[in-house]
Formats: sequence, structure tokens, C-alpha cells
Amino acid sequence: MNSFDDIAVRLGSLPLDVVAMLGAIEHSRGREDLYRVQAPQVLERLAARTRFDSITASSAIEDVVLDDERALEVIRGTDVGPYADRREEEFAGYRDAVDYVVAKEAEPLTVPLVLHLHRTLMRHTGDEQAGKLKVNDNFVGDIGDDGSRTVVLKTTPAGQPTEHALVELVARYEDALARRAGPALLMTAALVVDLLAIHPFEDGNGRVARLLTTQEMLRHGYGVARYASLEQRVYDSRNSYYLALRRSQSGWREGGHDLLPWIRYLLQVVADAYEDFETRVAAGTALSGATKREQARNYIRDQAPRRFRFAQIVDALPDISQATIRIALDELRDEGLLTASRGRRALWERVDGADATGAGPR
Repeated sequence: MNSFDDIAVRLGSLPLDVVAMLGAIEHSRGREDLYRVQAPQVLERLAARTRFDSITASSAIEDVVLDDERALEVIRGTDVGPYADRREEEFAGYRDAVDYVVAKEAEPLTVPLVLHLHRTLMRHTGDEQAGKLKVNDNFVGDIGDDGSRTVVLKTTPAGQPTEHALVELVARYEDALARRAGPALLMTAALVVDLLAIHPFEDGNGRVARLLTTQEMLRHGYGVARYASLEQRVYDSRNSYYLALRRSQSGWREGGHDLLPWIRYLLQVVADAYEDFETRVAAGTALSGATKREQARNYIRDQAPRRFRFAQIVDALPDISQATIRIALDELRDEGLLTASRGRRALWERVDGADATGAGPR
């Protein structure tokens, strides 16, 4: 809410580097419709990989990590519970929330929608606070080896102050959009800064903020969020992620904070996602006319994560049979381009050790 006090004034004189990033992003966004017409099959494959990357990466930021084999089972929905522990429950919840956000139609942001995202995220945990605002104050800070606590951000107190703050934030955000007080991406950046300063939930605030980022980007026409994982980029740069947030939230309670550190960070994530998206589309389009086996070979060699499971490739190539994918894998292994561990659920790896398209499974 505090970021939307005189938001037009806050964003009235943007530095040249921010203006340049916004311009590059808008230029890339302008080509999305062309790709949807010319390369629908490529986009379908990118969406499958992005789903996997987003679920695993955003969960990993919160130290919710499953081994590769189990992560694939949960993501694919072949095991719908009961889950073994809290980690698996939260992992499955993020899967459900991602699927909801990507599939839903664009609509204005409301407090019930924010609560629904949290409820979906925590639905498998049995947590009585799922979909409810916090009843206890949060601690956002550092804990020393001796157990001492250093507060980094004093969040909004639980109870009515949090409820009022969240209602006001959503109202001010929607009002700023209606008034066209600034570019939609910058409005989304301000929304995230304020949401995480309020910290409306006892658990899951970061994940809800990342889900809202994807939701609002899709709402405003930035379809790249479907095809290049924003969460993966946040995970890969998580130190910068936390630093940018802390810098932009410094002085937030008094309204004297600076949105630019977080704006720069978010715009760089989006710009990098677009660059990766266009590279992958070009690589996929180059396969036009190739046989299914050749498409599988080229996807595995040039676009798949450096380390992967067979199920990941099946998910990413829904129009290619499993038998054809196995033939492609065996050929690449026999040619010395892949190695594989033994067993039915082998882990495959490219021998060059290079991964030009993002991190593999953790």
C-alpha cells in the first residue's frame, strides 16, 4: 500500500537503464502472437518444461526440495497422496497453484483471490491457517549461531492491521492500474514489495508473491511467464533477489523506501526470460519438417536440462511417443553424447557438461 502513495510521482522520472529494459521487454512481447501462430508445438513443449522448472525452483527457494525421482512423480500427478511429509505436501500445493494461475482467465486482483492462492498452496498440509491471514506476528530477519535474532523487516502486526493493509493494497493497486499511473510491470513490482512488507500469512508469503507475479504478468499480456520460468531465474539469483527486496523495503513503514532496486531486479528477470524464450523458440522452429526421432534428438541435445530423467522428456514432448524418445536417447548414448546411470529410472546427462538453457533438476 505504501508504494502506491503518489505512485505516479515515484515512477515519474525513471533512470535510462530502466526505460531501456522496459522498451526491450515490450519489443519482445510484441512478437509473442507471431510465435503462437508459427510455432504452437514449440510453445507446448516450452510450457511443459517451464511448469517443471517453476514448481521445483520456487519450492527450492523455501528449502522445499524433493529428489528428482519423487519430484517427477508429484509433478506429473501419478501420486496424488497421501504425501510422505510436509515437504511433499507443500511441493504438491505449489504444483496445484501454478496450474491454477496458468489456466485461469485474466481478472482483477481481489483479496479473496489472494486468499485462494494461499489456500491452494497449502491445501495438502492440513494447516488450519490455509487461506487465512496470520494470527501471529511474523519474524523476518537473521538468527545468529547463538540463537540471537536480528529483525530485518518489521512486518505489519497480525489481526486487523494486516487485514486492513491487504485490503488497502489491493484497492490501491487496482486504482493505479485503472488510472494508468505507470507501466503494468512496475505496478506489479510495487505490489510485490508491499505484499512482502505486510507479510499477510504465517507461512508461504514468498511463494504467494511469486505466484502473483506470474498471474499479473499473464493478466497484462506477458505470456513469457508460461514459456520461460521466472521462478527458476529467481532461484538462480536468489542472493540478488533477497538483496533487492531488502533495499526496496528499507524505510517502507515510513513511506521513504526506494522501489528502484526491486524494479531493476524484476525487469532483468523478465528480460532474461524473454531472451531465453526467443532462443528456445528459434531452436525449436528450426526442427520444422524433421522426423519425430530427429525432433527428439535435437530437443534432448540442445534444449533439455543438462541432467534429466526420461519422464521429463516425455512431459516436454507430448506429441512424440515414448518409444521414439527411447530410441533417440539410446542413439545419443551410443554416439557418446549422453551418459546414463543404471536402473529403470536412469538419470541422463550430456557429456559436454554444458547447459545452455537453464539449470537441471536439483
